[in-house]
Amino acid sequence: VQLQASGGGLVQAGGFLRLSCVVSGVIFNMNTVGWYRQAPGKQRELVASMSPSGSPTYADSVQGRFTISRDNAANSVYLQMNSLKPEDTAVYYCKSSRFRVYWGQGTLVTVSS
Repeated sequence: VQLQASGGGLVQAGGFLRLSCVVSGVIFNMNTVGWYRQAPGKQRELVASMSPSGSPTYADSVQGRFTISRDNAANSVYLQMNSLKPEDTAVYYCKSSRFRVYWGQGTLVTVSS
């Protein structure tokens, strides 16, 4: 199983980024997929997740600014991040789960003030 995340980078506050994660080795359309983040000195936290049926869940801190989506034909999950804030700075990890949990390698998002 492999999860390949991409799309991180440096952006100014108020800007946007789109993260992508390609998942291989699982039956993707039967997996819950999601994005988590870990800021320096903090625990990893849920950002957004999406069920196999397409139902999304968001952390309160990103509700209304971030949008998670999935393309089952492409075995991919995306995170559109708008109105970015400095406190969104973190390493972002994609996750795929059904009976087991798999993590991607992380992509760094840095938001400057």
